[in-house]
Amino acid sequence: MSERTLPSEALDEWAAALRDLLGLGPDDLPVALILDLARDVANGVARPAAPLSAFAAGLAAGRAGGSRADTEAAVAAVTTRAQGWADR
Repeated sequence: MSERTLPSEALDEWAAALRDLLGLGPDDLPVALILDLARDVANGVARPAAPLSAFAAGLAAGRAGGSRADTEAAVAAVTTRAQGWADR
């Protein structure tokens, strides 16, 4: 394992640290949903597009109100667009 590889338990610790740092609640950081988004964008568009897409989805979700449903809707929109990206 490289020094930049994060074991799953460290990911949980990092997510908890981010929630504390940014004042987020336990349900405000849907790790699995974000990782799925990053995977779908990396595979459907390009690897460097994954963090940009995650940020854009989070920004859109926040502007829509920031609820779990807002986050899921933004992620679904980005994921759908990434799936059709090669066909454009």
